[in-house]
Amino acid sequence: MFIEQLRTAITAAPRAELPTLSSLLWKAYAAGHVTEAEASEVSEAIAFKQALPAAPKPVPRRLIGSRPRSPGHMERRRRWAASGCLPPALAARFTLAEQAALAVVAAEHRKRGDCRLTNKEIADVAGVSITTVKNALRAARTINLLAVEERRLSAFRNASNIVRIVSPEWRMWLRLGGGGKSVPRSPTQLKIPASAQLNRTWAAEGQDARTGAPWRDSGGARGRAHAAQKHS
Repeated sequence: MFIEQLRTAITAAPRAELPTLSSLLWKAYAAGHVTEAEASEVSEAIAFKQALPAAPKPVPRRLIGSRPRSPGHMERRRRWAASGCLPPALAARFTLAEQAALAVVAAEHRKRGDCRLTNKEIADVAGVSITTVKNALRAARTINLLAVEERRLSAFRNASNIVRIVSPEWRMWLRLGGGGKSVPRSPTQLKIPASAQLNRTWAAEGQDARTGAPWRDSGGARGRAHAAQKHS
């Protein structure tokens, strides 16, 4: 009975407790509770477990964010991180800068069903570095929050990756309106006014070219004719 309990304890014990179990074994052998064969067998089991390499300790992720390049970057970073696009339990696993990058991805995913922005575009909008964006996507992909589809066009050219949120908790959070009111405007929304303004500028310039020049010419001709009549 005692020897079976000792074998079970050796199997479950960490390396630091093996010397204590070895001492108990030989005390039990001296007291006559364990036979010599049983003591030899258990002693070999302890020696075998001590010879095994120690399991590597998990290295925790460093929750240290990157340094913002300007006050504007810091403002955008804080606004996106505080937008509520990530559930609090998931956001706690990332730095402030990584939260901002993932919030941009979440805003695009909610609007279009996925995110097709490049890493540089995400970094510019969130006010973080491209390295931070890559780290955030890699970490989120590791814990099965995101799925990333790579689009290779040629051996040296790729299209932007397609990033989709696959976490049921995150998708439900967005479906229930998490971050819907406080999120900044999405990057694709920011591009529309600029292009519309450019189109209006081109249209105005084209209309000036069609209508403005003849009026100026005709006005000049009328002025010259009027001056000629006065001199005559």
